[in-house]
Amino acid sequence: MSDKANDEKQKSFEPDQENYDYLSRPPNIEAPYEHKLWPAIEAGLKEVYDPEIPVNVFELGLIYKIEILPEEDGVSDVKVTMSLTSPACPLAHEIPMWVQGAILPVEGVQGCEVELVWEPAWNLGMMSETARMQLNMFM
Repeated sequence: MSDKANDEKQKSFEPDQENYDYLSRPPNIEAPYEHKLWPAIEAGLKEVYDPEIPVNVFELGLIYKIEILPEEDGVSDVKVTMSLTSPACPLAHEIPMWVQGAILPVEGVQGCEVELVWEPAWNLGMMSETARMQLNMFM
């Protein structure tokens, strides 16, 4: 085999971030993955943690839906539908504000509305593979 063929074969086995992104995405989220603002919004959401669980709210599956509204004057509004692990969460009023605070600084975002819902109720099956690995919860 030529050196070039060996190099190509080696590259095909080297992990890269793009190939593993799907592991951090919860199975039930509705998100505009192809939108130009999505990578920055996703990165922001991954910085928001439930203080009782060492996993971010995105990978926990607490974010149910993200809508990026059509651009006006070069900026867009974002709507987030999310839940919490329990209605009894002592930070139920704060975590949605943290989510909003993670999205508003994204360049190109003008406003962010976060709606907290309890249906469907959050369950362990909503977590991403990465979250399950971090918490040693394999199903």
